[in-house]
Amino acid sequence: MITPRVSDIVGITGKIAPNDLAESWDNVGLQLGDPSRQVSRIMVALDPGSPAVEAAVEGRCQLLITHHPFIFTPLKKISATDETGRLAILALKNDLAIISMHTNYDIAQGGVNDLLAQRLGVEGVLPLRVTGSEEFLKMALFVPKGFEEKLLDALAPFMAPLGNYRDCSFQGDGVGRFTPVPGANPFVGTVGVRHLEMESRLEFLLPKERLCAALAVLKGAHPYEEPAFDIYPVLNRGASRGLGRIGVLPEAATAGEFALAVKERLGAGGVRLVGEPGRRVKKVALCGGSGASLIHEAARKGADLLVTGDVKYHEAREAEAMGLALLDAGHFASELPMVQGLTDALRRALEAKRFEAEVVAYQGEREPFSFW
Repeated sequence: MITPRVSDIVGITGKIAPNDLAESWDNVGLQLGDPSRQVSRIMVALDPGSPAVEAAVEGRCQLLITHHPFIFTPLKKISATDETGRLAILALKNDLAIISMHTNYDIAQGGVNDLLAQRLGVEGVLPLRVTGSEEFLKMALFVPKGFEEKLLDALAPFMAPLGNYRDCSFQGDGVGRFTPVPGANPFVGTVGVRHLEMESRLEFLLPKERLCAALAVLKGAHPYEEPAFDIYPVLNRGASRGLGRIGVLPEAATAGEFALAVKERLGAGGVRLVGEPGRRVKKVALCGGSGASLIHEAARKGADLLVTGDVKYHEAREAEAMGLALLDAGHFASELPMVQGLTDALRRALEAKRFEAEVVAYQGEREPFSFW
């Protein structure tokens, strides 16, 4: 087992929720700390406030990963006279790095909104507001006869699926021509002599963000000293991604029944319902945190109810006018499932890479509001 560095964990979090998914106004990724610092203990929290930072320091953690950014707007100073400065100084003094995964983790598959959907029992979810889709490239490579299966097996993990089919590729026959020059160590052929080799052309789609890793595997598995390959941009797109989710309940319920179920499943101190408690709810939209800006998308896509937090008075009236029920479960309660969800995802990723580091979910966060 290997002890990872902060930079290794940055790479892992970037795979779980790529930074380029984040909204343009957001600040995600490494916020504070030394990328070369070794990490043996990681804490995951929702907020980067004093409770979590102090708990991470007291718990001898080298890394704190939060949902909300530690630095959201540019800092003009770092001073112990304000809270952000005090916590930054405390973290740096104790070699604590901080990574934040905000709207990138909201949008990412398996992130905040998928975790919320799972907790609430909403099935068959799709993005509510589409912000983009997975980009593909086409790789074409040329291998000598008899080595096709070796290369295909090595590169299969990078191949994009086509619907319900995986390991999708195309193979064609041809003749490769090359002349090894002095200094070459050819797998076939002789230095200074033009060589013809019966080869196969292998083609497949791969996600754009996986190109570098695929090329490393290709070069390690290919028998040629200098593998020949082409990379093509294509217009094919993969699964849509975006903010919020929309899906269905296994069985329809009244808005009142569903509101009580949401309160219980999220451990919320209270929820606010806009709409008639007796109306039937089957198709549910949701957005952890503050998602009232998605009211129009939810109504347009036929949702019976939108679950989110931070709903304002005029937003509630607007939903009423559109015939959309709203359930305000609170910013805190609707995002809190990400703490355990991200903890579990990090543990799996560390194990897969044979990294040895403990990941703990911070249990001390509390809803800032009291309900009476």
